[in-house]
Amino acid sequence: MTKTVLTGVLGAAIVALGASAASAATLDDVEAKGFVQCGVSQGLPGFSNPDADGEWSGMDVDLCRGIAAAIFDDPQAVKFTPLSAKERFTALQSGEVDVLSRNTTWTMSRDTQLGLNFAGVNYYDGQGFMIRTDMNINSALELSGASICTNTGTTTELNVADYFRANNMEYELVAFEKADEVVAAYDAGRCDVYTTDQSGIYAQRLKLTDPGAHKVLPEIISKEPLGPVVRQGDDQWFNIVKWVHFATVNAEEMGVTSENVDEMLESDNPGIRRLLGVEGEFGTDIGLENDWAYKVIKHVGNYGEIFARNVGPDTPLSIARGINALWTDGGLQYAPPIR
Repeated sequence: MTKTVLTGVLGAAIVALGASAASAATLDDVEAKGFVQCGVSQGLPGFSNPDADGEWSGMDVDLCRGIAAAIFDDPQAVKFTPLSAKERFTALQSGEVDVLSRNTTWTMSRDTQLGLNFAGVNYYDGQGFMIRTDMNINSALELSGASICTNTGTTTELNVADYFRANNMEYELVAFEKADEVVAAYDAGRCDVYTTDQSGIYAQRLKLTDPGAHKVLPEIISKEPLGPVVRQGDDQWFNIVKWVHFATVNAEEMGVTSENVDEMLESDNPGIRRLLGVEGEFGTDIGLENDWAYKVIKHVGNYGEIFARNVGPDTPLSIARGINALWTDGGLQYAPPIR
């Protein structure tokens, strides 16, 4: 009996060590194949969405392009794998993708039970509700008895259950695996309400037959910190993904843009010089060249440029910076210093 137990324990340990070794050289694997394999959504305008020619764009896409720029000096050295909410974590765990950049909420269970690490928050969000304007409802507290469309395998299901239970309201859940199925069902009148992260609501409303006939209710019922995810067991890759995002935030704070980054190489500001690799060995420490952040900013821009280009007031989504403003402007976007 003891021998059997020891054999099982040793076997599990060997499997764990094998998994750790397999996941501990992501940068080497990426460099060997010449591109980053990035898991994204199946089509969420503003975050990760392909056009008619199959060209991907969005905030989550730009994060992946930033990683490629840091490694290869080429933001096009990325291949995108569209994933449903249900299959996204398995794809990352299995090594099908190198990084998951797919409007994914950072929660304790996901951070501690799946063998994954969240590498920061590139968009602070919260769950909301969209209804037809002719329902004459102005608050989510008036939704008792409603049928609600959402995605399976997401935090939205639990949030809805918590919210309606806390407010002693009844509801019927109508759930689908694919985001486009959810939107199509809502558009066809198969449910009264569409719920997801508010950013997703603004994006998906653009796909409706008559976007103007729908409105977003004022309530935000959850915290949804969205960000990139990597496998545990590879601190080097974790650091690269994390610091690519931090570099874009630091760049905005210091006024470094894709337009002026070459001029900023001559700056006397020590923080800017460290950011751009003019001083220090901060790239070497994570397995990259010292001008890694210069390449990210040159090719993709700072966080403010990324936000404005993909979801800002001059885009169809027309989202204000809000809590995604820099901390110096009253928002939550804050990056540790490069020093």
